[in-house]
Amino acid sequence: MAESTIARDTNEQLAKGNLLYETQQRQIRHFRANVAISWVILFLLLIYMFSGQSFLGIKTVRLDTDFIRSNIAFIARGINETLLVSVLSIVLAMVLALLAALGRLSTIPPVYALSTFYVSLIRGTPLYLQIFFFFLALPQMGIILSGLSAGVLALGLNYGAYMSEIFRAGLASVGKGQREAAIAIGMTPWQTMKRIVLPQALRFAIPPIGNDFIAMTKDSALIAGTGFVHEIMWRATRVGRAQFHSLEALIMAAIFYWILTLMLSYVQSIIETRLARGDR
Repeated sequence: MAESTIARDTNEQLAKGNLLYETQQRQIRHFRANVAISWVILFLLLIYMFSGQSFLGIKTVRLDTDFIRSNIAFIARGINETLLVSVLSIVLAMVLALLAALGRLSTIPPVYALSTFYVSLIRGTPLYLQIFFFFLALPQMGIILSGLSAGVLALGLNYGAYMSEIFRAGLASVGKGQREAAIAIGMTPWQTMKRIVLPQALRFAIPPIGNDFIAMTKDSALIAGTGFVHEIMWRATRVGRAQFHSLEALIMAAIFYWILTLMLSYVQSIIETRLARGDR
């Protein structure tokens, strides 16, 4: 009798749990559907703003579709340059961030001072200033860099300073016991860092690095000011000013940046999902 009662209670609890789960899943699907519908409505409203139509006495802006058709390919060719600058810069930033993070964890005063000085100096000055410092000021010192090199160096140094905190937190997240266990089984400090600490720290750092890469892709537009890197923003401003259609040109540039951001965000979500599964 007692066993049947326990079995009945267990089945009731399982049924309630399944019902609760199904209710939650239904609410999530309903929420996502409403969000998707809202996105479609907002997107249609955005398109309508530039349709040139009049509604309730409010006239919208009409874009020059001939200009758009004639120049969209020219602006789109800047995507390759934008991605090139972003990839090179994020690689440089990751190397500098890791070195700065290790320096900030160091007990050697000169190493600690160098890393903290670098972080303070870079974070204390604007990115735009840094780009033009490498492009315009260094030639006075006999160092001449191309627009691409100046932009990559500035972006890499700037983001490396900010990302150093991400790596520092990742390195600190690895328990001291794991380091001590690695030393106890005969690993050298370098082997411990390479095989035990860094893999776990990078696992912790990858999601925020993805966010920084997306932000860097948009910040690469600042390099257009040098006039020598033909990325999306440079092409949009050039053709827009030349033909007095800056509105259409900048809207096209904004759409390309938006598409890149959506694609990179999707890739990042996949990576984060796989990392989350690996933690289970």
